[in-house]
Amino acid sequence: MTEGIRSSDWFADVRERQKELFSEINLLLRALDRAFNPENLPISEQSYGVRNFFPELSSVRDVILRVLGILEVIIPESRKNAFWFQKFAEQKFLSDRKRDLLRESLYRQDTPEKSLFLLYDSFINLKVIINDLLRGSSVSYTGYKNFGDILGREIRENRIFDPFKKGIDHEFDTIDNARIKEVVKSLGESDYRREISSVFIYLFRFLRYLGHIDLSSDRSVSLNCAYLILVLLRSEIRSFVSYINDMMKEMNDRGLKDVLQSIAFQFSMESKRVYEQELRDVLLRTSPAQIRGRMENCHGIFRNLTEQCIVQLAQHFSPDIKGPEIFPSFETRVEQSLRLRDDVYILCRFFETFEASAGDSGERRKVFEALKDYMLYFESLSFRLLRYDDYEEFQRFFSEFVSISPEMLDAHGAHKVFEKAHKFRVYLETTLRLISQRAELKDKPVDEGRVLRVLQQYLPD
Repeated sequence: MTEGIRSSDWFADVRERQKELFSEINLLLRALDRAFNPENLPISEQSYGVRNFFPELSSVRDVILRVLGILEVIIPESRKNAFWFQKFAEQKFLSDRKRDLLRESLYRQDTPEKSLFLLYDSFINLKVIINDLLRGSSVSYTGYKNFGDILGREIRENRIFDPFKKGIDHEFDTIDNARIKEVVKSLGESDYRREISSVFIYLFRFLRYLGHIDLSSDRSVSLNCAYLILVLLRSEIRSFVSYINDMMKEMNDRGLKDVLQSIAFQFSMESKRVYEQELRDVLLRTSPAQIRGRMENCHGIFRNLTEQCIVQLAQHFSPDIKGPEIFPSFETRVEQSLRLRDDVYILCRFFETFEASAGDSGERRKVFEALKDYMLYFESLSFRLLRYDDYEEFQRFFSEFVSISPEMLDAHGAHKVFEKAHKFRVYLETTLRLISQRAELKDKPVDEGRVLRVLQQYLPD
């Protein structure tokens, strides 16, 4: 019993005090279930029978460990001690019949506490099993899928923690912004108020999921939790786009229909970028820093997209709404286009300088290192602003160029490096022209002052 709280009240008390942890459990249980549908996994190998699912099962193991870690925090120490003593007594002192009665009492789940301990007990057992499965170096699709079936059954049979029991769970799925709540209330008793409210709830649910991604370290548990949350988002986005498409079939409001169609299209396109480009086979990479970088890009893409769509839909009903009223760090599409254009322009200038340094060995190396540093910045902040069609070309060239060592610039084949750099600069100039033709950039020149400051920052005299 926690100090000052009666035995029957401790669960309600901890649920109130640890809302964020209960939200994370809800999310991770969803993610664990969705991870066993291969259609949600960003993998290139579609012949599942010949694929090794060791990386995916390893990520599941780390999420199970995270769930257990949360449960260890939620359950009071005295309750955990009582639980472990009972487990010991069951094995050492009780007859089979008495053990059956104890199990039946737990499985009945007639109190929230029993559902909590059933989840805790199940995940302890699953941890042992999954660790044994991962002792080898290979996991078959059948083994992966069968473990998923067992895990999914444990989740769905839990009366309190089953996250799929309700379509919208009002404990966690809320419109977490006063201004947006005002917009929904302003719809009155219109036919589509419930549908629009559901669209907003979907979008704020996405932000809740993204809010639980922790990329502050390269720890495998953090990276694998982030990975499975993004896998869950793929499933949720499919449902979201399908919901919008069904909604539009019965809609007569042309303006609103256009907004919703735009939102569905944007999520479809950005999903392609994330799951077919950024995250594709990401678990096969060996560098935690590279994996973390990919996760950060995906997190940024989806957060930016979700915030943009919330503001876009809100402005349809209330045109005076400004993005920063809802999200303090909100960046308008115009601001994003300006930043992308300026960053691509700076990249062009860098490659011009790099090509001009070809005849001077010392200058060549200095510009080369500065260019790679700027490319790292561009990859971490500007990649997410590229069009889907441009992304692959940028990604391919960046991967090749960053892997070049300074010594290769002095080798016999150095001219090939400069040839590739020149071809990419031509591609950049074409990309820059297309970006500059965007309607929102008309009559907005490149900020030459910023360009000069950035170049001097990376290439001081």
